[in-house]
Amino acid sequence: MVSDGRIWVPYSLEQLAPIPAALSGAGGADGSGSRIDVYDGADGPVPDTAAEVELYVLPYTFAPHTLERIADMPRLRMIQTLTAGYEHVLPYLPPGVLLCNGRGIHETSTAELALALTLAALRDIPGFVRGQDAGEWRFGFYPALADKRVLILGYGAIGEAVDRRLQGFEVDVVRVARTPRDGVHGPVRAMSELPDLLPHTDVIILTVPLTEDTRGLVDADFLARLPDGALVVNVARGPVVDTGALLAEVRSGRLRAALDVTDPEPLPADHPLRFAPGVLISPHVGGSSSAFLPRALRLIRRQLERWSEGVTPANIVRR
Repeated sequence: MVSDGRIWVPYSLEQLAPIPAALSGAGGADGSGSRIDVYDGADGPVPDTAAEVELYVLPYTFAPHTLERIADMPRLRMIQTLTAGYEHVLPYLPPGVLLCNGRGIHETSTAELALALTLAALRDIPGFVRGQDAGEWRFGFYPALADKRVLILGYGAIGEAVDRRLQGFEVDVVRVARTPRDGVHGPVRAMSELPDLLPHTDVIILTVPLTEDTRGLVDADFLARLPDGALVVNVARGPVVDTGALLAEVRSGRLRAALDVTDPEPLPADHPLRFAPGVLISPHVGGSSSAFLPRALRLIRRQLERWSEGVTPANIVRR
């Protein structure tokens, strides 16, 4: 794939070093004379080489202006996202341009947060924090994760990472995905089995991508099939869940929820979901941890190496 076109990346060449020799130009691996420009999506200067760009590594942001730059790139051949989901890029994707996602970047951090939200919601960590602030000693018995049946809905890289972290928690894990198969940790069931699986689920962790098939998947009928006291954990995308339907269930006290993503997002300060009983919300920080940058740099380096060698890039999700 290597050519004389330019490449935009969101990190400094020092961070990405060593730069493949075929891309670094006469200056060598230190980046001087390279065909790589740095564009991080911030308010600083924008490179004036958009018309020459063939590979665009998007900054880690959902800001529309970073996507609007694509219209100024007539030679564009490939877009690399640093997000696992890529639905926000599709409206801007020109025909024939490869789209590669950030598989390998977010599994560790998102899976950690999925477990943190699950444990915090079950053991009522938010209640302990409120008690600490109020000077109260809130002793009592709280639900444990142990002995629960946990259903992971969506068994891609993040779902499998969640599963790995559940090993040792003494839980019964049920895995569900679009395609049934034998997984590393056990069988992966088909989506068509959900109506029979949901009534026996104590905790459901959502890790599905947002597609036309999954938008609104967790609706009133879906939630009604869950047993009383079940916990819904969403580290996927907000629109996977029907917010109104979830709000009705948590307000009644029948279900609980731990959400890293919401619909709408950001959640307005006065949104009723913020004040509903049994709801724990984090501000879409599944991938925003110290684990992000080293994995993002590793993926970009690997893609630059493939580009320089004319090898098919990893993580292609659209052609």
